[in-house]
Amino acid sequence: MLTPTRHREIEANGTILRTDPPLIREKKRSLRILQIYSVLSVGGAETWLLALLKYFREHEDDVDVHVAFDILLTGGEPAAFDEEARTLGARLFYVPFRRRNIIAFIRDFRSILKRGNYDAVHDHQDYFAGIHFLMGLGRLPSLCIAHVHNPLYQRKYYENGPGRLTAQSIGKRLLSKLATHVMGTSQQVLEEYEFVGESFRRTITGAAHCGFDVSRFQGDRRMAQRELCRELAWDYGAKIIIFVGRLESDEVEYAGRMMTHKNPAFALEIARECVSRNPSVRFAIAGGGDSKKREFEALVRSWNLEKQIRFLGIRSDVPRLMLASDLLLFPSLAEGLGMVVVEAQAAGLRVLASDTTPRECVVISELVDFLPLTDVKPWADRALHLIGLDPPDGILCNARVRDSAFSIENSAARLVRIYGSHFSNE
Repeated sequence: MLTPTRHREIEANGTILRTDPPLIREKKRSLRILQIYSVLSVGGAETWLLALLKYFREHEDDVDVHVAFDILLTGGEPAAFDEEARTLGARLFYVPFRRRNIIAFIRDFRSILKRGNYDAVHDHQDYFAGIHFLMGLGRLPSLCIAHVHNPLYQRKYYENGPGRLTAQSIGKRLLSKLATHVMGTSQQVLEEYEFVGESFRRTITGAAHCGFDVSRFQGDRRMAQRELCRELAWDYGAKIIIFVGRLESDEVEYAGRMMTHKNPAFALEIARECVSRNPSVRFAIAGGGDSKKREFEALVRSWNLEKQIRFLGIRSDVPRLMLASDLLLFPSLAEGLGMVVVEAQAAGLRVLASDTTPRECVVISELVDFLPLTDVKPWADRALHLIGLDPPDGILCNARVRDSAFSIENSAARLVRIYGSHFSNE
């Protein structure tokens, strides 16, 4: 946004030669947003927040408004991404939201709202956002956005105490009255939470997909595979299957067997079956969870497959791992969307996913297959077929994801439109 200003060119003797209008930058509108999370741990929603902070800082000249984030952390504790968020310009407030300190939370929350002069509150704690909005009444900005990231089954299985259930029910009713927007990482997750229908007819609802830097998933596939094989002492040319996700979570019964959210145990069984049929197959698991990692490593040793199946822990080079691999296994029990599936497509990596995964994660249909979480054998059959296919064109795949709603550019633009929607009413 450039506007002219008067400028006079003057000779040494003071004679004015001409007046012309060079361009100077007009002051942008500013958007100040209060983001509400529990903690900034290593998760999809938190990773998206950091990507947004980085994007808005690095592309200040490309965005029509100046966007600034403050972050309220209701867990009250520091976590993995706090320092990086500060480095990228965010202010962090630690305000514990617990039954024993509700009064203190209300006081501090209202004080932050008063001092912040925010254009929007963007709360990432689904049903509980409604309770937060109630506590901020009278000091809330014109836009109050609740954002759902996690599948409903986590609420049903892991937060099913009577107090929690009552709070969720109250929070849902409050959102229908107080939220201007209820967004989801997918339309499917909004329907699971029943943020649709008559009670939400006055609320703007819809998907607001998390985005990521798609360019990180470009690279030389052969070089990446050569480096990974060297690192893990595998023969170059091995067929590599990977799993990316945390190893630890509570077990639930599903389809007659015990499973966890990301389901690494099911993935291990698939890998064992694949290796037994094709000795060139190798399997790598990237994800945190030390106690479960030790348990799985002992299981793999009992199979005598410790050379073929490797545990990598938490990795910062997931894009390189995807470039090096032939297939991503994603046997998740449920997802708000399944961003790892989208990232794999950006790397030109084929995916075999559970049929509970929202189909909205598919950008390139020929790269993603779905199967039910019933028996290991069909998964192994399909996995072996997929790794035998010619690799996709990685450049074209990356370009298609870059043009989708999942690129950080398009994701950020969608948020700016939402955050700035109140300007039209000024």
